[in-house]
Amino acid sequence: MTDYDAAKDKVSGKVKETAGKLTGDESTEAKGKAQQIAGDVKEKLGEAKDKVAEKFNDVVDKTKKKED
Repeated sequence: MTDYDAAKDKVSGKVKETAGKLTGDESTEAKGKAQQIAGDVKEKLGEAKDKVAEKFNDVVDKTKKKED
């Protein structure tokens, strides 16, 4: 997952939601909202992945320093 994928889902979802509202199509509106949520989830997962990688690298660095 990338930031681009999350942003793309959020923007595409907003467009679908708006189109659904303008046309009175509740299904399209709901699909747009769902796609926006998917974008939010992708964004949060990406942030969590980055934090885990950062912590892992910190542990590796500390371990290497202790070995030296």
